[in-house]
Amino acid sequence: MGSPTPQEVSDELRRVVERWHQLPLDHALSRMPPVRALVQSLADRAAGARGLTPQWVPDLGPAVVMDQLTVMVRDAWAAGVGADLAARLADLRRAL
Repeated sequence: MGSPTPQEVSDELRRVVERWHQLPLDHALSRMPPVRALVQSLADRAAGARGLTPQWVPDLGPAVVMDQLTVMVRDAWAAGVGADLAARLADLRRAL
């Protein structure tokens, strides 16, 4: 079964994850704030679209943040708030 997100979004997410795994730990730690901000923003948007109260996404560190991002990208798309996902992921990748 394929990804529930459009190919463009899936491709950009894959690029972000690949780039993240290439980063030295100190650099990854310094880039956590923008990654965490995107994860939280997507979680908040998805919750809002569903009429739910946004919840804080716990900071589980650099080893887990790409899993969190993947879940939030798919959740945002499923909630109908993913129109700008490819662009936001591309911006994040460039910031890494």
